[in-house]
Amino acid sequence: SAIRKCVKVQLIKNGRQITAFAVGNNAISFIDEHDEVLVEGIGGRMGRSYGDLPGVRFKVIKVNNVSLNEMVRGRKEKPVR
Repeated sequence: SAIRKCVKVQLIKNGRQITAFAVGNNAISFIDEHDEVLVEGIGGRMGRSYGDLPGVRFKVIKVNNVSLNEMVRGRKEKPVR
């Protein structure tokens, strides 16, 4: 078992708060408070949660318009806003 790192996100579209999974090793360190993130569905059936993440339906794809996966791999740096 492992401790999964998730973030609370407030959507611009409707103001709803959701929980999104930060995919990758130490990926949570690249996400700071008030960062703009892009989320997508996590891939569970019929829009539901996936695997051992109860209640988590989304995953973080980009932080400040830079791919989270690229930052985790060390290919890109997080831009200063």
